[in-house]
Amino acid sequence: QVQLVESGGGLVQPGGSLRLSCAASGSIFSINTMGWYRQAPGKQRELVAVALSGGSTNSADSVKGRFTISRDNAKNTVYLQMNSLKPEDTAVYYCNVFSRGAEGWRTYWGQGTQVTVSS
Repeated sequence: QVQLVESGGGLVQPGGSLRLSCAASGSIFSINTMGWYRQAPGKQRELVAVALSGGSTNSADSVKGRFTISRDNAKNTVYLQMNSLKPEDTAVYYCNVFSRGAEGWRTYWGQGTQVTVSS
């Protein structure tokens, strides 16, 4: 099993910044992708950004130029630096990891961290 521990959410004013972290631990042989999704009230969960094991990243058009995803492979940790936050960024943010452990390749989700952008 793999455990994901998220941190860094909170309340911030429009234009502000937050940094989310997600640390993976447990039965991990290797990690392929690490990413962030979000779900706003009444909406479907959507991809925010993903970081592949080779170093490449991809992000949703709505956050390009404002959010940056990075990962520290030595710490099995992924980060999401969010700048110039807007009210429409308000959502629960979920960490997502695709990794290989004793049970083979699995997808794991964090418990979610609330991000609220409001004045």
